[in-house]
Amino acid sequence: MTLGGDLTVNRMGYGAMRITGKGIFGEPANPEECRRVLRRAVELGVDFIDTADSYGPEVSERLIAEALRPYPEGLVIATKGGLVRPGPDQWKPNGRPEHLRRALEGSLRRLRVERIDLWQLHRVDHHVPEDEQFDVIREFVSEGLVRHVGLSEVDVDTIERARRVLPIVSVQNRFNALDRKWESVVDYCERNSIAFIPWYPLGAGEMSQQSASVRVKLEEVARREGATVLQTALAWLLARSPAILPIPGTSSVSHLEENIAAAGVQLSDEDMEALASPGAP
Repeated sequence: MTLGGDLTVNRMGYGAMRITGKGIFGEPANPEECRRVLRRAVELGVDFIDTADSYGPEVSERLIAEALRPYPEGLVIATKGGLVRPGPDQWKPNGRPEHLRRALEGSLRRLRVERIDLWQLHRVDHHVPEDEQFDVIREFVSEGLVRHVGLSEVDVDTIERARRVLPIVSVQNRFNALDRKWESVVDYCERNSIAFIPWYPLGAGEMSQQSASVRVKLEEVARREGATVLQTALAWLLARSPAILPIPGTSSVSHLEENIAAAGVQLSDEDMEALASPGAP
């Protein structure tokens, strides 16, 4: 798929949130294994890596540079700014323009690049006027510090307001076979040639009655296709829309290889029909 008309990437990326400590905070238990994961991802053909300044904070970006510089040609590293970390599992939006600029400058320094290919506003801060946030990001682009811009956890109205200020090439929202809250955003992105980057691709932590039913169907399809449940969930994302760019994350090489292999799982029409609706009996 192509981001912004000029960045072509494979449709199975890697999300670098998990190469951090517990609660996405601090150093990982095994930093060298995390570096091996990053190098192995590139070996397997991954050319889109998603991270953020808040992962660690700062840890994920630093490990990416340590493991992969000099970066191979064609590798797209996307990062995000706009969340601060008071502690493990704690996330607080900060969309003040001066903070967003410091966040970007820190990402450039840690990743050791002169320009971020895809910089995403991690959250729209509702305590700061949207225009102030979008305007400073537009400045990042005009200054040559950012190539393309994306948003995260936004609805269609917010995307359209942002697009009146600057081009938006990607949207990263939570979305998976068990949690389809953002179906309308997926469809909007497909219609408007915007990449949709789903995070939390399985969503096993929260199981309503409807999602439990879908989980059973995922297990049935996985058995039929000779795949794992996670591979089936990833294959469903790939089949759901050509706009979708999954970024499963892990700190294990073996788990990474399992995730990447999901790109080879081809779901049949029968499989997709079985998984078509969370409310289906």
